Order: sequence, then C-alpha cells, then structure tokens
Amino acid sequence: MKLVEPDRDYVGKDVFVGIDVHKKTYAVTARCEGLVVKKFTQLADPAQLSQSLLRWFSGARIAAVYEAGFSGFGLYRHLIAKGIKCLVVNPASLEVESNNRVKTDKRDASRMAEKLEDDKIVGIYVPSLQEELDRQYQRTRSQLVKSRVRIANQLKGKLLEFGFLSPTDDQVVSAKFISKIRRLSFPVELEFCVSTIISQWEHLTKLIRETERKIKEQIANGSRQIQIIRSVPGFGDISTITISTEIASFLRFRNEKTIFSYVGLTPSEHSSGEHRRLGNISRQGSSRLRHVLTEAAWRAIKQDSSLGEAFFRIAARRGKKKAIVAIARKLVGRIRACVWNDVEFVTT
Repeated sequence: MKLVEPDRDYVGKDVFVGIDVHKKTYAVTARCEGLVVKKFTQLADPAQLSQSLLRWFSGARIAAVYEAGFSGFGLYRHLIAKGIKCLVVNPASLEVESNNRVKTDKRDASRMAEKLEDDKIVGIYVPSLQEELDRQYQRTRSQLVKSRVRIANQLKGKLLEFGFLSPTDDQVVSAKFISKIRRLSFPVELEFCVSTIISQWEHLTKLIRETERKIKEQIANGSRQIQIIRSVPGFGDISTITISTEIASFLRFRNEKTIFSYVGLTPSEHSSGEHRRLGNISRQGSSRLRHVLTEAAWRAIKQDSSLGEAFFRIAARRGKKKAIVAIARKLVGRIRACVWNDVEFVTT
C-alpha cells in the first residue's frame, strides 16, 4: 500500500490510529481517507505519543484503538484527556483473514487502524480509575492465594521426596498440618529448607488475612449494589466483592442477554440455513467472573430450593456441568434484576 507522508492539511478530517502496545514500545499506524499516512515506532510513552499525533495531524478529528492487555487503561485515559478519541478492544474480537498467517507489530497496528476506519471495531467497557482501584483488594488476595498454593505444593513435594509424607497423603496444608510437621525430626539440612518454606506459607497466610480484613471493610462501607449481591444465596464476602468490582455497575446492562455475553455465559452458535445449533458457552469475557459465579452456583443450589430444583431438572437432561452453568447464568441475571429494581434477593 502506498505510504503518503503527512505534509498536507488535516484540518476537519478524520484520522484513525492503530496502536500495537508493548512494554517498551508502541507500533503505530495512522490512516486518513482510506490511505496509510504515517507509520512509526516509538517508546511506550503516552505523553510523547499524544504530542506526536496532535502535532502531525493538527486540526484533525483523531481516533485511536489498541488491544486490552497487560498495560491496562493508562494510555486510554491519557489520550481521552488530550482530546483524542480512543477505544480499547478485546483481542479475541478482532477478525483475522484466513489466508493471513503473518503477524508483526506493524501489521497488527495497520489492521486495527483499518478496521477502526471501517467502523468494524467495538470497544470494551473501560472502568474508571476508582473502579479499577476498587478491584485491587480482591485481585491481590487472589494472587496471594495462588502463591500460597504454590508454596504448599513445594512443602509437600519436599516432604514426599525424603519420605516424610506418604504418596497417598492428600492432606491440605493448613495451620494444623504445619503444626504437625514442626514436631517431626529432620536432618539439619532439610530442617532449614522446610522451616524456610513454612515461613513463606505463614507470611502469605498473614497477608491473606490482612487483605480479607480490607475486603470486609470495603463491603461494610460499600454501595447498595454490594449489599444486594451479598443477599444472594451462594455469595460470601470474596465472591460478592469480586462480582461487584469486576462488573463495576449492573446498571450498564440493559437486558440479561448483554450481561450473559459480558461474562461469557452465552452458548456459542453454529447455524446454517434453517438449522440452528447451540454449542458450549462462548467463554469470552472474564474467566474470573465465570469461576466465581460457578462456585457460587454450587453453594446456591443447597441454599435456595427453587435453584436446587432447577439444577436437578436440567441435570437430568443435560448433565451436571451444563446444569450448574445454567444456574450461574440465572444467578447473574437475577442479580442484575435486583440491582435494577433496588431490591434484595429473596431466598425460597
């Protein structure tokens, strides 16, 4: 494609910018009136990028797009503040030509710019800075729990390696388990290693408890939405704060279909002509939300008779796995309805 140098007047024109974001660099492609007018790579500095775009395309209506990922939404917020429209897109939603097997940073940026110009890109919901901050306690707790599981596996592996634990022993590492291990007599070298691993486990446990106290405070001082979710069967403190902060606001979903799609609980569809076939759930959206909703659903069917009856009715026809997904979908749909109507969930 012919590259046109940006030495013309852009006043009143639309410029579409695709940005392929990496830790250290941005690969950028700009299009105007169906032509590529600028390609460049620069340091991953939002201020430098906005200055360059505003200087090169002075007087233009600039719109930019980049893929959601590790970098978060700092670039989005900066560009918006500088008067540059911006979309953040789910990478899985970008169409890729079947015969295009070449993937480079510049090609990714060009593809995004072209689709933005053709109005074929739908941006994801971008949370406010405060909404992102509200997520940090539960996300940090999740990271700490994963780290503690890894440390626990290291401890059991060390004990198994030297014959202090049976291969059939499936005890969960807990304070009681740790107390039992401390009473064992180890060779001096192994004693040091086991004690070190135990110290790590105990330190992570302390941090998890401190984080959980913060979450309890967050719930106690939380919004009406948090109170409503906490009233739903199957939801404890962690699941409540996860659902509330990850979704941000249930009021932005006008109907059940939109929220089912957002959390990835919509069945995939393979239809042709008069034949309509529904497959497994799409799994788009947050896997964290699906996991929490599914875990809550297993608890809810024991606490709410109508949900329990629905589960066993569906399970008889389609199996327990599909039945629990259906209950998870019911739960998130009912939560949305309760928030919209400002009423707490009534358990039957």
